[in-house]
Amino acid sequence: MPNPLLPPDLPAAAPIHQLHHVAYRARDAEETRHFYEDLLGLPLFHIIQSDVVPSTGEYCPYTHFFFRLRDGSCIAFFDLGDDQASAPSANTPAWVNHIAFRVDTVQELAAMKTRLEAAGVAVLGVTDHHIFKSIYFFDPNGVRLELTAQLADAQQMDRESHTARARLDAWTARKAAWRAERAAGHAAPALKPQQNDRPELITPA
Repeated sequence: MPNPLLPPDLPAAAPIHQLHHVAYRARDAEETRHFYEDLLGLPLFHIIQSDVVPSTGEYCPYTHFFFRLRDGSCIAFFDLGDDQASAPSANTPAWVNHIAFRVDTVQELAAMKTRLEAAGVAVLGVTDHHIFKSIYFFDPNGVRLELTAQLADAQQMDRESHTARARLDAWTARKAAWRAERAAGHAAPALKPQQNDRPELITPA
């Protein structure tokens, strides 16, 4: 069915097969290599070094280095040679922005928690998200990482996928009403979701 928000002669979307890489700023390349290769077991895979940023043309010397996951995707970093890590976002809680990696079993998840804690890394979890379990920790650059072990099978996830759009549409409609209230000058607190998937957790009164 045609999308009314898009021109009818727009080329079809190309198939996007997997994540190629996600990139962050690193304070120090060797410190980062030790964490990802020696501790997490992701091999150093590729390095690009230059004085000029190809996409923008600006002068900014960098070492760009990649660690490879089992599916061929990578997590990558830029060492800009100044011993500075990325500053945290001023308007976003520290738990929001993160990248999650999958391991095969809950037993492996627990083993990684033991391994990380033995290396002095503070780990949160194991946290039960119903469809998967996770642990959380920060890398040396302040990047929040999650390791997760899937619990739900393909059939459950397929069922979940068939309700996702309707749930998002309901949220979008509620948010439109919330914006209208704010535009009319009414005090509107942060909008809560229309559904609570984690009722077992205690929420503020």
